[in-house]
Amino acid sequence: MSDAVTLSLAERLDHGLVADCIAADRFAGLDAKHIAELPVVHGGRAAKLGAFFKIRGGRSSVVRIEGDLTQVEAIGAGMAGGELTIDGNVGRDLGLAMSGGRIDVRGNAGDNAGGAPPGAARGMTGGEIIVRGNVGDEAGARMRRGIVAVTGNGGRGTGEGMIAGTVVVFERAGPGAGRFLKRGSIVALAPIDRPGTFRYACTYRPPHVGLLLRYLRDRAGVPVADRYVAGKYARYSGDLAELGKGEILQWAGE
Repeated sequence: MSDAVTLSLAERLDHGLVADCIAADRFAGLDAKHIAELPVVHGGRAAKLGAFFKIRGGRSSVVRIEGDLTQVEAIGAGMAGGELTIDGNVGRDLGLAMSGGRIDVRGNAGDNAGGAPPGAARGMTGGEIIVRGNVGDEAGARMRRGIVAVTGNGGRGTGEGMIAGTVVVFERAGPGAGRFLKRGSIVALAPIDRPGTFRYACTYRPPHVGLLLRYLRDRAGVPVADRYVAGKYARYSGDLAELGKGEILQWAGE
């Protein structure tokens, strides 16, 4: 087994590239030749992955992707294990309906990161997505399980319709964060535009937040200041228009 598989974008893309074949666990049994033969869709036309990426290594569930992937969609869709690191920005539908493993983005991500396919009742059901930048709209929408951590800003509808799971946003979250939340937690380390259907419950030091933030810092290498790990959080219950068993936890100071 190789140490890792590396995909390098060969040239700038003029059209959107749907590359839902890229998932760390799928590469574990494939050599570079077979990885290159995996199907993609470019500008609405069928193509092969090798036409757009230089591929090094094979037979590994540790994958690194290099280049500006802003126009590349659905990377990590359905991923069930392994580690996938993206050195750059990436397009929409990152980790679509994934169930395991870790995706680590060293840049920004587009809309619907960790979200659900069109018409599906649930999105991500496990695993971790770490975005060391900003995300677009509806990150973690309809999540069932797992963690989405965003070190920058979240777009509109962050965690919308979550069934369970956890979304952490380090900077400002956009309007509608937590709307239609059934269960699960949104942890906001900066101001968050809460829906009016959330109700203040209390301010306290939630032990599970400290554990989660330590995990992100110590195991995933995400910079997390001590004031957030040990700080107080204001708990808002909601969405009261749904089950009302979810929560938004907003950092309230040390």
